[in-house]
Amino acid sequence: MGKSLKGKELGIGITQRQDGLYQARFTNRFGKRETLYDKNLNNLRTQMRKAQTADDNGVNLVKSNMTLDEWYKVWITTCKGNCRNTSVIQYGRIYDSVKNELGWRKLQSLTPVLLQKALNDLKSDQHRRDVKMVLSNMLSKAMENDLLVKNPAKHLVTRICNEPKKERRVLTIKETELFIEYAKNCRYYNLFIVALETGMRIGELGGLFWSDVDFKKRAISINRTMCYVQGKNGYYFETHSPKTVSGKRLIPMTNKCAEALTRQKLIQSSCKNTEFSDLVFSTMRNRPLQEMSIITSINTILTNMSKDGIHIQKFRPHAFRHTFATRAIENGVNPKTLQKLLGHSTLQMTMDLYCHVTDDALFNEMKKMEI
Repeated sequence: MGKSLKGKELGIGITQRQDGLYQARFTNRFGKRETLYDKNLNNLRTQMRKAQTADDNGVNLVKSNMTLDEWYKVWITTCKGNCRNTSVIQYGRIYDSVKNELGWRKLQSLTPVLLQKALNDLKSDQHRRDVKMVLSNMLSKAMENDLLVKNPAKHLVTRICNEPKKERRVLTIKETELFIEYAKNCRYYNLFIVALETGMRIGELGGLFWSDVDFKKRAISINRTMCYVQGKNGYYFETHSPKTVSGKRLIPMTNKCAEALTRQKLIQSSCKNTEFSDLVFSTMRNRPLQEMSIITSINTILTNMSKDGIHIQKFRPHAFRHTFATRAIENGVNPKTLQKLLGHSTLQMTMDLYCHVTDDALFNEMKKMEI
């Protein structure tokens, strides 16, 4: 309880200063102390009630003196309120890398120099690109809410280490044949084939149910992706709809794909009934797949190959998607058709990220120049 200069009880959080001015303090939902002043005690109590009510109701989302940390909480819950849990977690990890350096600063005090210094301390250009993307979006939204006049993150430099652009891993035809041959005894053999024959993402393969597979029409419906999400009580599996409308699509089966799914159907039919019994691909315990278990299987196969003198550069599961796209272009598939098969919203994404020219293709194309 606060007291007046005469010792009278004024109420929780209210005091009177030596100059006679009354002041009220309370901690808002951002964890920050707010202070109000007035010469009239009743007016001050009214102000305090209104401020606390606004705080309780979330009305005071935006304040002119907010710190970057306070704005991040508003941005992630309001501006990014429709994002998946996995995206929210990813944004949090990216922001945390500059939180100690920048989080306590007022939005208006942020300058390109301060932000650039924080980026320079990061270990890689890719990390800098990720942080710039988050900061730029945050501060752009701050501008829309009249908290900033301009965006200080807009022109930050992210290329400092001059790291060479990583080439997307694409398996050659020979590498693919050898890998599949050595993968025959692996639990995920059929998954590897379906991935190579459809270009599906690992999350889409993990979220594929038998109700999505139509053997009569020889088609696969992509309706969801399986995600491994971190919650308050640990990690759990959760299915999400595709991020874009284009992600929800129909993929015709090739003969190899249909054969692999038929074999997989026989394997899954012997599994015990659980909440995930309808999954096309699962673990031995009939649980959803984690990408790490697939990575481990790929590495085991590559190790067995190297023991026989066959050395193939390591790759991750997403390489199957790049390999599918590259084979499709090499075999004359129309780029717009490939865009639809991959579930991309733009043709540019398909061509820039997923269509690669292998050494084999270079030599084959040059043969066309011979007279």
